[in-house]
Amino acid sequence: MNVADLAAENLTRATAAGLDPHEYQRVTTELTSADGWGQAFTRAARRHLVRAEQAASPISAGEHYQAAARWFHIATLGPYTDRAPAETQAAAEADAAMRRALEILEPGARRVDGPAFAGWLRGPADAPATVVVVPGLDSGKEEFHAVTSALLRRGLAVFTMDGPGQGSLAATTTVRPDYHQVIGQVVDALGVDRVGLVGLSLGGYYVAQSAAHDPRVAAATTVSGPFRLDWDAFPPPLRNILTRRAGGTRAARDFADRVDLSAPAPRIACPLLVVDGGQDDISGVTCGEPLARLAPRGEYLLVPYGDHLLGNAHADWLPAVADWMSEALGM
Repeated sequence: MNVADLAAENLTRATAAGLDPHEYQRVTTELTSADGWGQAFTRAARRHLVRAEQAASPISAGEHYQAAARWFHIATLGPYTDRAPAETQAAAEADAAMRRALEILEPGARRVDGPAFAGWLRGPADAPATVVVVPGLDSGKEEFHAVTSALLRRGLAVFTMDGPGQGSLAATTTVRPDYHQVIGQVVDALGVDRVGLVGLSLGGYYVAQSAAHDPRVAAATTVSGPFRLDWDAFPPPLRNILTRRAGGTRAARDFADRVDLSAPAPRIACPLLVVDGGQDDISGVTCGEPLARLAPRGEYLLVPYGDHLLGNAHADWLPAVADWMSEALGM
């Protein structure tokens, strides 16, 4: 893929993650090849670290650390190979920058780690309900700030996480189809008896599986989540990403073969909202409409012009999802 196509493909994802669109344009315009993606975005992230150190107020410093975390995360989306050290370093720096941001901006935020997860619990200590935000194949806890912010504004506590093969854990773990067990460990660690789940991209599959297996899931939302995967139909970039995150081609194929919600969907007892974008057309990926149809309490929201993750259409689904989740949890 040439650099112009790579920049265009990631534009809505990057800006939805909180990157300034003009800064994104400046950084990507200066690229001469896709191979320089990681270095360019890492340099941009470190410029925000410098601004944080030089900031005239703690708020400005915290905001620059947040921006740095997001730039470091988007740096990991470049064409790396074999869990390259540069990718691992960028993910670690994203994690560290977000820690510094929350220490300043949200000192009540609590780090919660387990054997197969790491993340931040944010929001009021006495929040009546907690939502876990579950990222996808190559995303992580630093990416979905808009979703997190929308839920926090409604008085919910929010746990943003990295799980196996994601974010700060990508260097030491691989994706696993029984991710619902990890979400169960998260709920145990949070010490709550019921949660809401929001899963984005592959996180939607993880969330649906969890809703089918764990009665503590009181409400669930999937956004651009797959109902089924077909390895043989995947485009090469998706094959490459899954191969890297799974630790090899055979493991990646085996993982893809197990992603099928036909059996668990009818067992989802809680309210379920499935959100798809009409322009989200990835070869080998069956989107969420069958999940909404098969789940006993499933609802379906299709945004006709939404792309994958619907970063180009936040107004059409994000407020509605946050309101739906709040109401479903009895807020």
